Amino acid sequence: MRNSDYYLPAIALGVAFVVKLPALRRGWRDPLVRSAHFLLFTAGVCFFFAAPPTIVTVNDLTGIPNFSGPLVYSIMCAFSCACLVLIVNWRGGPPETIRRHSRRWIAGYTAVIVALPVFFALGDAPVERLRDLDTYYATTPFLREMIVTYLVAHITSAAVTTALCLSWARQVQRWLRAGLVVLVIGFVLNLVFGIAKLSAVIGRWSGRDWDALSTTVAPPIVAAGGLIVTFGFLLPLLGPQISDLVRCWVNYARLGVLWRLLRTPGKRRVLPRIPWWSDPDMRLAVRETAIHDELLDLQPYFDDLVRQRAYDRAIESRLPEEDADVVGAAAMVVAAVDARSRGPLRGAEEASAAGALALTSILSSERERLVHLSRAVESPLVAPVTAARQFAASPESSSS
Repeated sequence: MRNSDYYLPAIALGVAFVVKLPALRRGWRDPLVRSAHFLLFTAGVCFFFAAPPTIVTVNDLTGIPNFSGPLVYSIMCAFSCACLVLIVNWRGGPPETIRRHSRRWIAGYTAVIVALPVFFALGDAPVERLRDLDTYYATTPFLREMIVTYLVAHITSAAVTTALCLSWARQVQRWLRAGLVVLVIGFVLNLVFGIAKLSAVIGRWSGRDWDALSTTVAPPIVAAGGLIVTFGFLLPLLGPQISDLVRCWVNYARLGVLWRLLRTPGKRRVLPRIPWWSDPDMRLAVRETAIHDELLDLQPYFDDLVRQRAYDRAIESRLPEEDADVVGAAAMVVAAVDARSRGPLRGAEEASAAGALALTSILSSERERLVHLSRAVESPLVAPVTAARQFAASPESSSS
């Protein structure tokens, strides 16, 4: 692997950790928040210290050849523990049960992390190895135990978290299920990494050269697995926010049709000044408010008969009643915009009031109805009705 394959994920995870720091300050008492941030931190630190240039620097600073070995192994075990604890807290349940399971995993992996430097100190590793420490010292007393201990701990975490996520994914839906599916992919890759490394070590015990499994196959697998696992944990948290963001922008664009229709020629309504960095929800709210104001000004020109005709045509076309209501309202709005340039029909006050009441009833049921109204303005069911109304209101038809 290239050095960038280590440092780029480390930077990305570091940025994600910094971005989430405000949430940690607000909810540091929540075990779920703490474990999520610890996972981000350990994943980023693991990539950083596993990079060959960092390994050389750490070894030089400490003056101990291969000191980075137990250091990186310990960080990987901390990441494995973070995955288990986060899954336990994330899945929920009785608080005492969650605490009990979390403490067991933390105690177990703490013992592993303490054992790794002890094995390293008891062993002898005079030759610095940047990429093949596992296989080079696979038969060295105590170093062999150190390597097997960290690999078994890693494989155990990957296998348990995979099983937990698979069973949980069958019980949930939407973003949480998507996150769990992504997690399963990441944990399976971590499992493959551990098995490949352990196989290479066992190969050395039996005199076979399977080093490529450890030095060539395993590193890119664990790099992909670490990023995918982190993304899987973040997806259920960020997914709803992304959905809301996309929904706001889509609705903002769809309301453009209605907004351009309603704007009075030669008259520009003063809108609140929106900074360029404003979130899309604010932009959407301002556009919705402006449209409601324009519809309020348009009320004297409403004709409930136009709405009723368009509604009847929509029902005849087998549209659901809710959609037919919106089509009728859209036809009335389009006709009212045209009537505003001609002036309201005489004696149309009752029809205007009835139309305004019907429009208010249609739009008050849900926020999305305004978007539906904007889309219905261009419906083929609207044009014939509004054209007939325009003909009835024209001076030529009146004189005849």
